[in-house]
Amino acid sequence: MRIVKEINVEEFKVTVFHWNNKYILKYENGWHEITVKISQLDISAESDIDIFLSDPEILWKIKESFEKLNETMATFYSKI
Repeated sequence: MRIVKEINVEEFKVTVFHWNNKYILKYENGWHEITVKISQLDISAESDIDIFLSDPEILWKIKESFEKLNETMATFYSKI
């Protein structure tokens, strides 16, 4: 597994890996992480991954996913 880049995007730390003909984008926010896998065949160049790192709509969806994850974890912790 090769690390392509590590950057901070808004409130996320994003690490981009290349492994097994896939790009793996790991978004981290505090204690949680969301991983997105993209087939190497679905993009024309490695630079296309920057769309996932800069497009406002995609970043908003990732942020919403973190909010839902935080709600889920709050429910979990309220049960224990």
